[in-house]
Parts: sequence; structure tokens; C-alpha cells
Amino acid sequence: MNMNYALGRKSQLDSRELLLLESEVKNRGKNMMVAYILWYFLGIFGGHRFYMGKTGTAVTQLILSITMIGLIVTSIWWIVDAFLTHTWVKEHNAVLENQLIDQIMYNRGMSETYPI
Repeated sequence: MNMNYALGRKSQLDSRELLLLESEVKNRGKNMMVAYILWYFLGIFGGHRFYMGKTGTAVTQLILSITMIGLIVTSIWWIVDAFLTHTWVKEHNAVLENQLIDQIMYNRGMSETYPI
């Protein structure tokens, strides 16, 4: 999603709504530090992918980690995920933020997605 679009939508909110938005994103969003700790310690077994809601590939990593050849594949996959995890967290939180803005606007009767 375009950053200017998100800033434009946030500029329509008052300070109380911005505080609510920030609080909800913090509570319901994904934490970058948690994602990387899971990646570091449990990444070979797909721990970070379970956290990010990527259950299918997480189960695949878990099953592959059982065999020696699979462990080699998963090790390479683990390194690649080091670069992808940051983007996953940012994208998840951006989508959540936009959903919350829609809900706030809906409650005010100003949502583009849910007009009254």
C-alpha cells in the first residue's frame, strides 16, 4: 500500500482516534523483535512462520527439518527468511492499520470501504 495514501487517511483522524489506532496496532499487530527471536531460535522448525500466520510453509519447514536433506534445504530457507521477516511484519501491520482506520471511519460514517 502506498505510504502517502496511509498518511492521507491518518491525517483525517483526530488525536483520540490516532491514539486508539496506535494502541490497537501495537496490541494486535506483530512485533519485529518477537519475529526475529523466533526466526533465530526456532526458524529451522518454522517458528517465525507460525507467528506470522504462514502455517502451511511453517509445517513444511517443520517436516523438512526431520530429515538430513530436508535440514539442508531448511537451513538455506532459514537464511532467506532473515531478509523476508522484516517485510512480512511491516506488511501485516500496514494491513491491520488500514483495517482499523476503516473501522474508525465506519464508526464515524466516513469509510470509503463501508459508506453509510
